[in-house]
Amino acid sequence: MNKNGKTEVRNSVGRLIFAGVAVLIQVAWLLLLVLKLNQYSAVISIITSVLALLTALKIYGEHSNAAMKMPWIMLILAFPVMGVSLYALVGHSQVTRKMRERFEKVDQELVPYLVQDGKVLEELQEENPGVANQCRYLGGYAGYPVYTNTDVVFYDEADKGFEAQLADLQKAERFIFMEYHAIEEAEAFGHLQAALSERAAAGVDVRMIYDDVGSVGFINMDFIKRMEKLGIKCKVFNPVLPVLNLFVNNRDHRKITVIDGKVGFTGGYNLADEYFNITHPYGRWKDTGIRMEGDAVRNLTVTFLEMWNVIDKGSRQYEPYFPDTDYKAVGKGYVQPYADSPLDKERVGENVYLNVIKNAKRYVYFMTPYLIITDEMNREMELAAKRGVDVRIITPGIPDKKIVYNMTRSYYGRLVEGGVRIFEYTPGFCHAKQCVSDDEVATVGTINLDYRSLYLHFENGTLFYGCDAVADVKADFDRVFPVCEEVTEKYRTGRSRALRMGQCILRLFAPLL
Repeated sequence: MNKNGKTEVRNSVGRLIFAGVAVLIQVAWLLLLVLKLNQYSAVISIITSVLALLTALKIYGEHSNAAMKMPWIMLILAFPVMGVSLYALVGHSQVTRKMRERFEKVDQELVPYLVQDGKVLEELQEENPGVANQCRYLGGYAGYPVYTNTDVVFYDEADKGFEAQLADLQKAERFIFMEYHAIEEAEAFGHLQAALSERAAAGVDVRMIYDDVGSVGFINMDFIKRMEKLGIKCKVFNPVLPVLNLFVNNRDHRKITVIDGKVGFTGGYNLADEYFNITHPYGRWKDTGIRMEGDAVRNLTVTFLEMWNVIDKGSRQYEPYFPDTDYKAVGKGYVQPYADSPLDKERVGENVYLNVIKNAKRYVYFMTPYLIITDEMNREMELAAKRGVDVRIITPGIPDKKIVYNMTRSYYGRLVEGGVRIFEYTPGFCHAKQCVSDDEVATVGTINLDYRSLYLHFENGTLFYGCDAVADVKADFDRVFPVCEEVTEKYRTGRSRALRMGQCILRLFAPLL
């Protein structure tokens, strides 16, 4: 990156710091006002305590995960003024009401473009009722149909997926949609930018979305103007401003590329050099992705258009982006791309994982950069292991965030006591988000096994069954296990009492991080 680029990144990080300080000042001011009044009136102190109790009861009565409620309840009861103030600012659902209404309006317009072919579900029901139920859930509660007539290619390294993307982008004729959590203006993005600007100059409709927090350490807001000069339409999701932003906790963590509505890419990797092992900040970076071609790409198109039209308040056109296709798939199988939103009460990402675990008969393997899970998922993994299923989880050997790494390890003890096997990827940091079960079904996408992905972020994934790519995902796990250190026995018996206490404290506040 040139000198000017480095200055821009410093300015961008400074904007994030300034925004954080501004929020802290506003919280401190609220606390000061209440505490000032407390000094003069015992009545106000009683009212504050009663308000804290009522707020705690309200949280307790909500239909949400207990692990998400408990930290708020303890914080409010231990520190009534600070706890109630923080909850009023960022904790309750009303802070996202306006954003939720915008998404609902756009979703209503996109519903007609997602129609389930009943014959596909009938055929799947005959082949595998358990997987059919999973797909029926995704169709009924996330709104995304399951398709045949789609070929899936799995990439066991991010650079392989990126090379395939560049090749397909150069063939684009009508439109290119890209939505990514993090973009870094460096070597990898330079190749991408060249391909996108060339296609834009040829008249292709090129659009890009990035998340502000995800990219804040890499690019500046001037990035949008520079992309626009190249003919690339660019939007930033949920910009961090130096004022209180109540929606700042919900980020766009999706990774999507759609080319002409016919070819789609998704997976764990962002558009930054470390993901392709050009740089090595945390040892060797392990990431994966998939390429889809055929009918199932329609779901990715809808997911992108949802986010684009929530951000963009201009005129909305949908029909040109759902072309008829005469594509004939080479392979067989069922493919179901899906998305998850923190603005509804349906925890799609978590429920897909839970259903895979419930249906597992012989084995279920997970790879995730973070392991911060709910009691429900913990219990399902333990139950699967106790009924004889080989349950394994791969996590990083070198952390990118030490506090989150320690929190991840705090979950090992209970899991291994229940029969789950834990492996740490010793060459470096594994960022892939994937699972495979029984040589039948697999998922690849952006959804980590942590509270942020499962409860707070906009995410996407792809479920596929009966495809050759399922075997490729399984083969990837088989290649990775030998370069991992299995720490199962270590965490079954090797933790001191002090370490266990510290890990309990970390886990208590995991949902708030």
